[in-house]
Amino acid sequence: MHAWPASEVPALPGQGRDLRIHDTATGGLVTLDPGPVARIYVCGITPYDATHLGHAATYNAFDLVQRVWLDTKRQVHYVQNVTDVDDPLLERAERDGVDWVALAEKETALFREDMTALRMLPPQHYIGAVEAIPGIVPLVERLRELGAAYELEGDIYFSVESDPNFGKVSNLDAAAMRLLSAERGGDPDRPGKKNPLDPMLWMAAREGEPSWDGGSLGRGRPGWHIECVAIALDHLGMGFDVQGGGSDLAFPHHEMGASHAQVLTGAFPMAKAYVHAGMVALHGEKMSKSKGNLVFVSQLRRDGVDPAAIRLALLSHHYRADWEWTDQVLQDAVTRLAQWRAAVSRPDGPSADTLVEEIRAALSNDLDAPAALAAVDRWAARQEQEGGSDTGAPGVVTRAVDALLGVAL
Repeated sequence: MHAWPASEVPALPGQGRDLRIHDTATGGLVTLDPGPVARIYVCGITPYDATHLGHAATYNAFDLVQRVWLDTKRQVHYVQNVTDVDDPLLERAERDGVDWVALAEKETALFREDMTALRMLPPQHYIGAVEAIPGIVPLVERLRELGAAYELEGDIYFSVESDPNFGKVSNLDAAAMRLLSAERGGDPDRPGKKNPLDPMLWMAAREGEPSWDGGSLGRGRPGWHIECVAIALDHLGMGFDVQGGGSDLAFPHHEMGASHAQVLTGAFPMAKAYVHAGMVALHGEKMSKSKGNLVFVSQLRRDGVDPAAIRLALLSHHYRADWEWTDQVLQDAVTRLAQWRAAVSRPDGPSADTLVEEIRAALSNDLDAPAALAAVDRWAARQEQEGGSDTGAPGVVTRAVDALLGVAL
């Protein structure tokens, strides 16, 4: 599976700062110190309805992580998956009377278009669950050999009790885990499981549903969590720098994935930091496909909204915050974009040397994009009110906003 084209990231003078970011596992800020190559895995879409603003906000957060790292002169090894076979996809295809493969391909293509328009940097490896199956099967077989997996009516489950570090990602109690498991794709009430929280590794073939040869596992398809584990371990290895996604993935997805990997490798932790973006709401409720209260990037683009304004709207909220999309949020972003473009369109302006450092300082402090936007606002206001004689300033601002915030002026 291919990703989308990369937009050029301008080089800036000086050196970026190391990133301090909130780690869900420890509950506090950690300073990331990757080697020459920073490694990040971000969970991708299930392609049956793409790309709503909740998606866009999440991928915007981890695009900022990459830009901060690139500014430190590191390389970034970024991996993202596509869950291109799963119950929600199959259910949507059946509801709409379309082929599930065609639906997945259509929505993935639309996601690529949206990511390109929003200037999100692409992953080096963009891997679908289906293409990962040859690497998933041996991992499930290995977990079974280790005594960490068991069969139930042909399905293979992971035993959470096989990992002494289970629970150290989300830090939730058993009751909260059970509730979230039921809400987020688990089956805690299925009779016969050793532990209600045990997640499925391999689903035996169901009539009328797609399935693949699983060797000793029989025909079937992979569970959700083992998919990401196989892809991450294959392309990044254990102990990579950041595992990212929306806050609704902390449990069960990232918790279970970490346990799978830790049992498979005997190492801990799977990732040095678990970083989670907040949820975007509409009309008082979190945007979700089940509720149908979605605002799509593609629809905004068809309505003539500049993708740079969409990106500014996302950047105006701290990535960890839960916030609500409104017409005013978008209008404020459109106004800000116009002000910035007017400011950099002049032949000269006030010095921007300190602005670059202000943006760097804000982003290195837990991706504080609102503070970075405020710094650019102040420069634009000085340009409007006082002007200046630095002929290089507008160019510096243009390059800094592009390189660090992903906004093309």
